[in-house]
Amino acid sequence: MYIKRNFPFKSIMQFSGGHLVWLSLFALLSVILYEVAGYKWLAIPWLPVSLIGTAVAFYVGFKNNSAYDRMWEARKIWGAIVNDSRSWGIGIKHFLSDYFTAEELSETKLQNFKKSLIYRHIAWLYVLRNQLLKPAPWEHLNAGIHIGKVAKKRIKYYGVGLLTEDVHENNIGGLLSENDLQSLESAKNQATRLIDLQAAELKDMRNQKIIDDFRHMELQKILTQFYTHQGKAERIKNYPLPRQYASTSILFVGIFVMLLPFGMMPEFSKLGEHFIWLTVPFVVLVGWVFIMMELVGDYSENPFEGMGNDIPMYSLCRTIEIDLRQMLNETDLPSKVEPINNVLM
Repeated sequence: MYIKRNFPFKSIMQFSGGHLVWLSLFALLSVILYEVAGYKWLAIPWLPVSLIGTAVAFYVGFKNNSAYDRMWEARKIWGAIVNDSRSWGIGIKHFLSDYFTAEELSETKLQNFKKSLIYRHIAWLYVLRNQLLKPAPWEHLNAGIHIGKVAKKRIKYYGVGLLTEDVHENNIGGLLSENDLQSLESAKNQATRLIDLQAAELKDMRNQKIIDDFRHMELQKILTQFYTHQGKAERIKNYPLPRQYASTSILFVGIFVMLLPFGMMPEFSKLGEHFIWLTVPFVVLVGWVFIMMELVGDYSENPFEGMGNDIPMYSLCRTIEIDLRQMLNETDLPSKVEPINNVLM
């Protein structure tokens, strides 16, 4: 997630500046063919070009709204995970007791039970994050050669590539028991398996009367909520913005940009002998605006892609981890995730 108030000019140029080169060359070539080579038949009436531009603007606007809805829904899902994680923490902290057991349990034993359930939940957060970051076939990493290379660079300098540590290994290795780690090895969906292990341990604690039926049901409801949040996040990850919208959008923008100079040239030529050369800067400006709108939507539709516009899942996981460990009265807490290059991951 980019956190600076405004994108600096340098960042905007890095994001879309390459398009200014071919737009300038295309506009200049068009004017040379029309004015110097004398190919006046290239002229197109401005009215149909403007109609196409209006239609494309509406279409790109629809796509960008849909892309923003996907991103905002993803953020709401992770916000709900934060809230329910805290509910899970206070439930574990205060529901687990020896009120109903036949014999008194030591504080150390109760603390170990609480620690097991809370640590396994923290592991679930990081495992879910890593599952959501796996590239999908329609994401930029799996696109054409040029787009794929650009995506790798953006991930390296403005995405998860900014994290030098092995996040997965460093954050779940010390949280799970050997039995849990072995159980995950055979699981196709490790996040799902971890919640299942949580439910199994709650059942075992109910059998030991460490929690009663009511408390068992309340904690199980929170686990069900985690399944719901996970399913919603997986829906966004595994179901793309319909490709008929995403793919035709760039096609329509390309058609409009290709027609743009041939509609502008006859209009500028009416102003005087040399005014036709104003076509070049105006084609570059209008074409760049449309391309920029297309790029913003294109790089916003996949909120779990590992780029700088993504949901800051790593930061949210760390925030939850700190909160839950504090509930266990721990003092050796991990540090808060800080932004790098104005990007919070």
